[in-house]
Amino acid sequence: MDTWYFEKRGWDSQSAVADGNRFLIANGYMGLRGTVEEAARLHCPAVNLAGVYDRHADRWREPVNAPHPLYVRLSLDARPLALGETEPVSHTQRIDYRRGVFSRHTDFGAAVLESERFVSLAQVHLLAARLKLCFREDGEAELRTGISTDLWDLNGPHLFDFAFSHGQTLLCTAVTGEKKIPLAVAQRAVCDFRCTERFETGEDGVFRVLRFAVKKGDVCRLTLLAAVFTGLDTPDPAQRAVTLCNQASRQGYAACLRESDEAWERVWQASAVEMHGDDEAALALHASQYYLNSIAPRHAANLSIPARGLSGQTYKGAVFWDSEIFFFPMFVHTQPEVARSLLRYRIETLPGALKKAAEYGYRGAFYAWESQEGGAEGCTDFNVVDVFTHRPVRTYFRDKQIHISADVVYALRRYYEITGDDSLLLAGGAEVIAQCARFYLSRATRHPDRETVDFADVIGPDEYHERVTNNAFTNRMAAYCVESALALRDIFRARPDFIAALTEKLDYARDWELLADLLGRIRKPRTRKGVIEQFDGYFALEDCSLDTVRGRLCDAREYWGGDHGVAGPTQIIKQADVIALMALFPEAFSDAQLAANWAYYEPRTEHGSSLSACMYALTACRIGRLDRAWELFEKTASIDLVGGGKQWAGEIYIGGTHPAANGGAWMIAALGFAGLRVEKGRLTLSPHLPKQLTRLRFPVTVGEERLLVTVTHEGWTAEKEE
Repeated sequence: MDTWYFEKRGWDSQSAVADGNRFLIANGYMGLRGTVEEAARLHCPAVNLAGVYDRHADRWREPVNAPHPLYVRLSLDARPLALGETEPVSHTQRIDYRRGVFSRHTDFGAAVLESERFVSLAQVHLLAARLKLCFREDGEAELRTGISTDLWDLNGPHLFDFAFSHGQTLLCTAVTGEKKIPLAVAQRAVCDFRCTERFETGEDGVFRVLRFAVKKGDVCRLTLLAAVFTGLDTPDPAQRAVTLCNQASRQGYAACLRESDEAWERVWQASAVEMHGDDEAALALHASQYYLNSIAPRHAANLSIPARGLSGQTYKGAVFWDSEIFFFPMFVHTQPEVARSLLRYRIETLPGALKKAAEYGYRGAFYAWESQEGGAEGCTDFNVVDVFTHRPVRTYFRDKQIHISADVVYALRRYYEITGDDSLLLAGGAEVIAQCARFYLSRATRHPDRETVDFADVIGPDEYHERVTNNAFTNRMAAYCVESALALRDIFRARPDFIAALTEKLDYARDWELLADLLGRIRKPRTRKGVIEQFDGYFALEDCSLDTVRGRLCDAREYWGGDHGVAGPTQIIKQADVIALMALFPEAFSDAQLAANWAYYEPRTEHGSSLSACMYALTACRIGRLDRAWELFEKTASIDLVGGGKQWAGEIYIGGTHPAANGGAWMIAALGFAGLRVEKGRLTLSPHLPKQLTRLRFPVTVGEERLLVTVTHEGWTAEKEE
């Protein structure tokens, strides 16, 4: 079994949307959903752009989908040969994870359509496709190909003032509605058969229509080269799009693909995990790494990754805590330059975090729960629609999930501890840490009749229980943030000028003392028989089974949390919370503590988020629950292959790829099964290899060196790559 390919046979219109996620090809700049070339809007074709947002009317702001430049529709003697209109004899879709190439083979009886396409990892504005048509009947064929503006949007439309030009190169230009950002898409076609050509423009785009006579046995080929630019990239996106299109045409499809292949090979040399012993698991892990690697912002030095990657507009294309807690680990250990980009994004969006804190009456930096460009908060007060009343439900993610600032600090400090590189701290990271600590100093709840300090009215990772007090995860992360701010003076002991400048800039002299005092006062969580109480009063909630709570649902799409959700009055939780705390700070807990908390919380966890299973798997490795760790790994790694995760929160569509689970799969393999730990240039391993595996091999970047780690049941080695 080749563990670098995934193939699906048969056509099912009902699964076309899920296939759009499953067969996604992307390069960090854009994501082209894995729909077929002729896909109608109901199948959700899209070219999703990173970092370009728009708001239509009073709807949610979300990323912009560009016009689709690889549209193709075939007919023979006026009969459509198009999926969705014509039932095929057979249909196969395939994705090559090693190269980021999507291909299809569709037998319509009268003709067979084969195609492959890619978005270039070497030239991120470039898309290309190659089609082969094998005819089994004589007739008059027609190919309609061009730039489709029949766009799929969740909360659109987002593009206006369309203009088209045609000729050797087709061009479509438009502007976004909110900020008037210009956008341009160009397409060039090259065919190897004689045909007549005419052009069509209309509300659905600009197209060239090729007509040609065919005989049984004829084989015709068509190559498409396309480019996408926006005003965020260049002052003249139209000229750049046309120029790149024409340049790629001269270069040729094969050369462009080869260039992209070489870029992908460099990515895999830095990050690919070889898993021996279970081919299906190895395929799932390669898929997970592909989905995460394909959306990494290698073209920029200061971008992060949205929670649903580039698979669509779900979750408003916003950057969540996923970036620091779930994406960051793979990149910091394999491609530190990408990790730096994720962190620079947070450094450069500090003004947005300062603004948000001030809006709520606090000092310091309160990062956006759903961060859009500039750190603007994309999260609204109403994120769920009730399935019964169809009314928006007040949620508190925006204002109560205060652990987000500490999550940012966690990644900043871990970057320094893992790499020993203090450049990010010197370039604004230290200020981020100090301002986040100042936020917790301002946000803490003090009582005149006791010494301890609470963090009240918060939400932890378990979003089913809102507005709780002393969530164990939140309190520990806040304490870690304060610890990190105080640690800056030790980190830069040799640079007193830097600390003095930081202190003066922030008027921070008194805050150093207040932070030291706060650190000693933050409430430690209560425990019962070694089990940490998730938040004050959690143990007093109804203790019932997951099946009991699920049985109380009246509609499968009901939201479980909030004031009226079925989970709220119970101990059933959405995702890892206390266990997430233990996974992030493994050295702080004994094996006995891990085992007690794992045994208590895992049966009470719905795993209603794709972020959950990997945290339980990491702790399961540590306590010897390897069979369960393996099950959770399979669930995590295969989520975008087999389909999984919730598609709806109330009436809100939340489908798409699952980058957090993709990162979690790498975390389980490297940090869990291999027990990898890197601290300031020193690598250690404490393997917990499941019986299903015979060997695990993966590269790790340590300082300036790349080491190849091999783990077997007999032991491990770490050799320098030549």
